[in-house]
Amino acid sequence: MAYQSITVRPCTANIGAEVDGIDLCKPLGNQQLQELHDAWMEHQVLFFRNQPVTVEQHKALGRKFGDLHIHPGSPPPDGHPEILVVHADETSKHVSGERWHTDVSCEAEPPMGSILHLWQVPEVGGDTLFASMYAAYDALSARMKTYLEGLTAVHSGEQVYRGRYVARGGDDSHKVYPQAVHPVARTHPVTGRKTLYVNRNFTSHIVDLPRDEGKAVLELLYQHCEKPDFQTRFKWQPDSIAMWDNRCVQHLAIWDYYPQVRSGYRVTIKGDRPQ
Repeated sequence: MAYQSITVRPCTANIGAEVDGIDLCKPLGNQQLQELHDAWMEHQVLFFRNQPVTVEQHKALGRKFGDLHIHPGSPPPDGHPEILVVHADETSKHVSGERWHTDVSCEAEPPMGSILHLWQVPEVGGDTLFASMYAAYDALSARMKTYLEGLTAVHSGEQVYRGRYVARGGDDSHKVYPQAVHPVARTHPVTGRKTLYVNRNFTSHIVDLPRDEGKAVLELLYQHCEKPDFQTRFKWQPDSIAMWDNRCVQHLAIWDYYPQVRSGYRVTIKGDRPQ
């Protein structure tokens, strides 16, 4: 696809592109916004450098693509309920996104996209891996695609969030975390392409299969989705931004920089019920 108002450089044949010629600190014109959306749909995850956005500019960018999502567990910064804090330092016991996942897939209408801005990054390490679930689905055999058709799986927030945010003041002793049932293979509502929609973090079991069989199928799919062939890897710099499509992308944040600091904010865009 040809772009006139932005420069788009693909990272791999399957997923990812770096975008230049755009200032996300300023309001976007109609053509830039449309081309940005088109590039996002084509490449699934976009990367930007040297974008020192403020919190309000960050939220305004997210709102260009839909209403902003409020996380069911993570305590937000004061006055900004739409912001998810991403921070790790020498006191951290875990980091956000250290297992392959799609953001908040435990909700009935999971987020369609996420936009992460990191302003402090370690000298080395702290990369993020992104994997195309289009490519993962396309690489399945015809028989496996037929087998998966119509299967649904449970995605549970309980197994991910319970007790995770207590150290940050998030008392969840009386909280009920979301749980939802989604197709194992969904159809992207914009592109019409099929994509795998199970992940190690949230998916607990396949509804329609005996537990042992379902567990074996999920493990097969997890290992398949995590193949390097479907991935791109982003090396962060201060004021880099990544925006990914949760409907067709999984990601994993590599925690190989302890005790260094990695810090930023994420806005997440509401989505619809997977079909």
